[in-house]
Amino acid sequence: MQPAAFGVAAFVRRNLSDSLRSEIDKAVKGNDVVVFMKGNKEAPQCGFSRAVVQILQLQGVQNFKTVNVLADEAVRNGIKEYSSWPTIPQVFIKGEFVGGCDILLNMHQSGELEQLLAQQGIVRESQDQ
Repeated sequence: MQPAAFGVAAFVRRNLSDSLRSEIDKAVKGNDVVVFMKGNKEAPQCGFSRAVVQILQLQGVQNFKTVNVLADEAVRNGIKEYSSWPTIPQVFIKGEFVGGCDILLNMHQSGELEQLLAQQGIVRESQDQ
């Protein structure tokens, strides 16, 4: 019989140390757009990461930081805890978590991403609206 105080939640492993949280905070808050992804923008190492890079480039985002989660297992697991989002890639705009590939694709298709990027001063709004 399992004591009530030792439920499943008691055994959840914490992946995000204070120093790693600080490192992620610095990347997220110090850049207009950050993508935690597999690979980097020059050489994405999965289709979802490639799609996010292509969407940002189509939107006219010239400068964005990428963090290769494959280079550091602590970052790969820590970013999931940081954002409370289970998948990679993860996109942050002006310090706020936006989502992963599917969300970014939906926002791109609806025009919501262009609007958000323009509101944040990252790109100029399209003239054909």
